Amino acid sequence: MRIETLRIAGIDKAVSRIALGTWSMGGHLWGGGDNEQSIRTIRHALNCGINLIDSAPVHGLGLCETLIGKALRGQRHSAVIATKAGLQWDDGSPRRHATAQRIRKEVEDSLVRLETDYIDLYQVHWPDPLVAQQETADTLECLRREGKILAVGVSNYSCAQINDFSRHTTLATVQPPYNLFERAIDSDILPYAKQHSLVVLAYGPLCRGLLTGSLHSAARFAEDDGRKLDPKFTAPRFEHYLAAVAALDIYARECHGKSVLALALRWVLDQGPTIALWGARSPEQLNGFEEAFGWHLSADDLTHIDRILANTLKNPIEPDCMAPVKR
Repeated sequence: MRIETLRIAGIDKAVSRIALGTWSMGGHLWGGGDNEQSIRTIRHALNCGINLIDSAPVHGLGLCETLIGKALRGQRHSAVIATKAGLQWDDGSPRRHATAQRIRKEVEDSLVRLETDYIDLYQVHWPDPLVAQQETADTLECLRREGKILAVGVSNYSCAQINDFSRHTTLATVQPPYNLFERAIDSDILPYAKQHSLVVLAYGPLCRGLLTGSLHSAARFAEDDGRKLDPKFTAPRFEHYLAAVAALDIYARECHGKSVLALALRWVLDQGPTIALWGARSPEQLNGFEEAFGWHLSADDLTHIDRILANTLKNPIEPDCMAPVKR
């Protein structure tokens, strides 16, 4: 098995098209965490050839970045670290804050937690409507010229916001939610990225566990599990999504000898210059990632998948519940 890679402008090494997302390692909104197991997971990912690790200060209120720093001791050169700025989380309730002063503070704090002197990919986590795009972009451009970051990205931005931001710095990536069930970017962000040679870091490619095929109707989520806020995981819609997963799983196994998880990842990878951010908290949760490589979905496959979704999901839901409040 050969891991698929691509290049991100400004970064001197090729990155794996499946990346390790670390949000769940922070525990918050994911029912708690296990720090030692998280460190093992990061090292296991590297050993398997997954070299892009994505995080954010808001994930675990700094914990995820700290875990990455510990896990990469002695092997920082093997990894490509992507993290973010632009959320004020000091009070435990994330709010958008992308002023120059805030970003300057965040990058220094992240460098300490990550135990590194540079960040490969630095992204604005959410657009801040109270701050001019130029102020935010100019700050990241200065950080890039200073060598503290190598490449600039944005997350959860609209096309208009991306276009405005790009006037003030060289943009390398965009990071939106994207999976078989959440496909809003098909009509705007994805074609824009293709036109402007931007890499798309798709977060939630398995739709918070739905597309792993391991959930069932009797599943119960802890009180601090963010899925309790997502209407996809509440009856009766939960059953509709599970029915879609079951049908997709049958199709994947009968037509490709693959799991629905592999089908979901392959679907994201086949959409363009995309990287799938796979969230895992244990080495075992990375089992099977290699099944996504070495094959492609045909036009007939895509048509059949769309037919399955049309028959099972009458009103698919986008992940608007994930957005942090504005100041």
